[in-house]
Amino acid sequence: MHIRPQSVSSLLDVADTEQSLPSVDGAPEKSPILGLLDGVPVARHPLLSDRVVVSDVFDLETGSEAAHRVHGTAMASLIVHGDRNRSESHLDRKIHIVPVLAWNGVEEGFPKGRLIVDVIYEAVRSMREGKDAEAPDVLIVNLSLGNSRRPFHGQMSPWARVLDRLAWRYGVLFVVSAGNATKSFPLESFSRMLDFEDADFNSRATGILVAVNERAAERRLFSPAETLNGLTVGSLNQDAVPDHQRRTVTRTVEPFAGYTMSNPSSCLGPGFARSVKPDILMPGAREHLRAVGGAEGVLVQPMGPTRAFGLKVAAPPTAENEAAEGFTNGTSAAAALASRTCHRIHDALEAAYGEAFTGLRHIQRAVLLKALVVHPAQWPKETAEFIKGNLGPTGKGQTSKQKDNIRRFLGYGALDADDAVACAADRATFWAVGVLGREQSALVDVPIPACIGGQARLHGLSATLAWFTPVQSGRRSYRAVRLNLLAPENIDTLAIKPSKAQPDHNQIRRGTVLSRHWDGERPPLVSKDMTIRLIVQRELDQGAPVDERVPFGLAVTLSMPGVNEIYEQVRQRLQLETRAPIR
Repeated sequence: MHIRPQSVSSLLDVADTEQSLPSVDGAPEKSPILGLLDGVPVARHPLLSDRVVVSDVFDLETGSEAAHRVHGTAMASLIVHGDRNRSESHLDRKIHIVPVLAWNGVEEGFPKGRLIVDVIYEAVRSMREGKDAEAPDVLIVNLSLGNSRRPFHGQMSPWARVLDRLAWRYGVLFVVSAGNATKSFPLESFSRMLDFEDADFNSRATGILVAVNERAAERRLFSPAETLNGLTVGSLNQDAVPDHQRRTVTRTVEPFAGYTMSNPSSCLGPGFARSVKPDILMPGAREHLRAVGGAEGVLVQPMGPTRAFGLKVAAPPTAENEAAEGFTNGTSAAAALASRTCHRIHDALEAAYGEAFTGLRHIQRAVLLKALVVHPAQWPKETAEFIKGNLGPTGKGQTSKQKDNIRRFLGYGALDADDAVACAADRATFWAVGVLGREQSALVDVPIPACIGGQARLHGLSATLAWFTPVQSGRRSYRAVRLNLLAPENIDTLAIKPSKAQPDHNQIRRGTVLSRHWDGERPPLVSKDMTIRLIVQRELDQGAPVDERVPFGLAVTLSMPGVNEIYEQVRQRLQLETRAPIR
């Protein structure tokens, strides 16, 4: 049975909305929509004092000295302010923090005598459930944590299972770090460190890529990064360190100079049932390698953050400076930036659509944010070719395996946070949400602007579908509900074909986010008032039938670089349609 989505497909009209977001004097303070489960932060730090709300559910602040409150302070700073080297605007709302780690004399760890799953469950429940819920509007939860002692090897961990259940129960999008493999590893391509240091950037990058790939089994995702309903984030070798500070680096080597690549320490996919994981990459600093020990061969280890390669964040106070700042890196930082990006998208949608967006159920907004944050991610062309050229395999019929190697490192690709929020004149982005019962599908009609017709230039269509699934513990078909996104029947009239720069179609159907891209350079054939129809289809339930209706979010972008009439023409078409959700 075909249905219409609950919200009419709409133009994502968010250009310049962030400038209109600051609170008006006398207006009520907006409740937090983003929760952070992490270490105890320095809540009185000048960068955080009026930006965070701390709920000490497990009484971890007592006895946790300020000097040891490193990780939670850094993650809160990244979410609120972004990388301080970039001087970004702070978020408009406060973030709600429930500390789940405290200093135990050696490191920041979970409370003694408590199971991790119990701690996480209770932390989320305290925010969302009952009349005493402290942050009932939270729909994004950042989890820059992982169990390095339990890398993912095919079986869902209890921690990942509880995240999937909580996501479905509360309508919460968990943003989870992929994990950091920081142990040293050998480079068989070089016999001496001097040879490695003197090599050109491409030879050096090739040697590191091959070495990391050969140890892929040892560098798998850390639990709970295999979560199906959550968003898993890997670390991109990118930061905003000024050039004069970067030149202070000595006795270390930047591994992937020249390529937009995941860092050597960023844990690798795929995820459960060989789904695409990590979902996206976000900046985790331009990680460097240093030589460690070994009289023979070359043994290297990822370095921690420094002023020369790191993301600038709030840090515990010192005797001389209560407003101290430091540096962080890795997938924890990348996940925090992804959570910040989800928050920015939410604020932009709220500013543009008001009640039409905020009136949606929590779970519908959560799955829409999931779709929109993955939607702009893409494989950097040169990096994808670099991985394919060095890891292969070569020969006919190997395309799927080549793409499998690429997605293991890149997921759906690198994400530019600003690109995820902003509009441009030569593209139009749409969104739709809905719910699907058994054997139902949703029809989404996308208007095609006349201005792209007959132009022989690069153009494309991208569509990203995301949903939450109930889970079936103890069953092989753990993911109870599977959705699919069908290509439009008349897509040939747009003269576009499936892009080569994306995971294989069979690979993208294994998780709960599915992103497809079509592109081409031949002139499209566009008729008056033309539309193309996308179909979101609920496939037969896996295992026992599921009666619950499943929420989905869909993002669609049509673009032709340089044709600046696209946005306005689509906008005019949509003015004839209602934007209010269908109740």
